Amino acid sequence: MGSSELTNCFFLLFFGLASVVPALTTANVFVRDEGALHRFHDLMPLNATIRRELRGRRYRGPCMATNVIDKCWRCDPNWANNRQRLADCAQGFGRAAKGGQGGPIYVVTDPSDDNVAEPRPGTLRHAVIQKGPLWIIFARSMTITLSQELIMQSHKTIDGRGVNVHIAYGAGFTIQFVRNIIIHNLHIHDVKTTSGGMIRDSVDHVGLRTANEGDGISIFGARDVWLDHLSMSKCSDGLIDAVQASTAITISNCHFTDHDKVLLFGASDVTEVDKNMQITVAFNHFGKRLVQRMPRCRSGFFHLVNNDYTHWEMYAIGGSHDATIISQGNRFIAPPLSQFFKEVTHRDAPVALWSKWTWVSDGDVFLNGARFVPSGNPDGARQFAALELIKAAPGTEVFTLTRFSGFLGCVIGRAC
Repeated sequence: MGSSELTNCFFLLFFGLASVVPALTTANVFVRDEGALHRFHDLMPLNATIRRELRGRRYRGPCMATNVIDKCWRCDPNWANNRQRLADCAQGFGRAAKGGQGGPIYVVTDPSDDNVAEPRPGTLRHAVIQKGPLWIIFARSMTITLSQELIMQSHKTIDGRGVNVHIAYGAGFTIQFVRNIIIHNLHIHDVKTTSGGMIRDSVDHVGLRTANEGDGISIFGARDVWLDHLSMSKCSDGLIDAVQASTAITISNCHFTDHDKVLLFGASDVTEVDKNMQITVAFNHFGKRLVQRMPRCRSGFFHLVNNDYTHWEMYAIGGSHDATIISQGNRFIAPPLSQFFKEVTHRDAPVALWSKWTWVSDGDVFLNGARFVPSGNPDGARQFAALELIKAAPGTEVFTLTRFSGFLGCVIGRAC
C-alpha cells in the first residue's frame, strides 16, 4: 500500500472515529432525569474529574439522601429541632455510638483556644472536657485554631450542621480511652504538630502531654466512635489514625483530599491488642491528590463498603500484618499516567505471609487498569457476612451513594 493510500486510510479511520466518539462524551449525552444522569456518571471510566462534575455544580434540587445513613435524617426539614436523632443513624461497627444523646445542648460561642489548662466557658475545649453526655453545636460559623490537641471526655457529639466550622492551622482531635463519640459535619485541615505541655482533659484533671504528631483525628484505646460528613485534608501526619485496641468505629460520608498517609488502623505489627479492632469505612470519597493508606491496616477486621477511590499516587489499600479486609461495592479508578501504580493493594510482607491474609474483593468496580490482588480465604465475604453490618450496593452505584460526601451546607429550617 502506497503512502497516499495510507494517508487516505488514516483520515477515513480518524474521521470515522470522530463521528462516533463525541457521542460518548459528557457534552453530547442528553438525559431527561437526575437518576439517569447519576447512572451515566457511575459508569464513566478513566477521567476521574468527571466523578465530581455534578459535585462542582451546587445541587439546588429537593433533598436527595442517597445512602442508608443519610436517609435516616437529612431530608427532615426540622432536623435542627431534633438534632439528637442523628445518633440513631450510625451504621457499621460504630453503630452503637450515641455521642451526647440524652444530654443537654452546649453552644460554642467563642472560637479561641488560648488557655488549654483553664479553658474559657463557651469554647470548644471547655465543652469537650465536661463529664456526662453533651451535644455540642456552634452559634455561628467560625475557624478554631487549637493551640494543643483537643482531648475529650466520653459521651460527646460535636455537631457542625447549620454553620461552617473549620478546625484548622493548629492541633487536631484526640479521642483517647473514651467511648461514645460522634464528630459530624466539620472541615478539618492544615493540622500541625504541637509541642505538648499541661493540658486539661476533664473538669478535674490537668495532665502533662508530650508533643502531638499532627493527626487530624487520633483515636487511641477508644470505642464506639462515629465520624461522619467530614471534609479533611493537609494534616502533618495522618488524617485519621486508630490505634491501641480502638474498635467499634465507623468512618462514613467523608471527603478526603490533599494528603499523603490518609487512614492508619493499627500502630505497629507487634501490637497484639489491635487484633480485635473492627472498623467500617463506608460511602467516602477518596479524592484529589491523595497518595496512600486508604486505609493501611494491621491487625483486626475492616469492612470497606461503597467508597469511591478516584485518586491515589501509590496505592489505595495497604497492610503489613494479618488484617482481614473485605472490600465490597467500591469503585477504584487507577492513576491515568503511570503503569506502575494501578494495583489497589499493597502489602509490606513476604508473599509467604500475606498469602494467608484474607483480603477479598466482592462486587468492586475497577477502571483505568485498576486491579485488586486477593489473598487468603476467597469465600471471606460470605464467611464474615454477619459481621459486616452494612449491606453493600453494587459498585456501579458508588457515584450516587457518595455524591454528598464531606461537609454539608445545611441550613436551619430546610432539609439538609
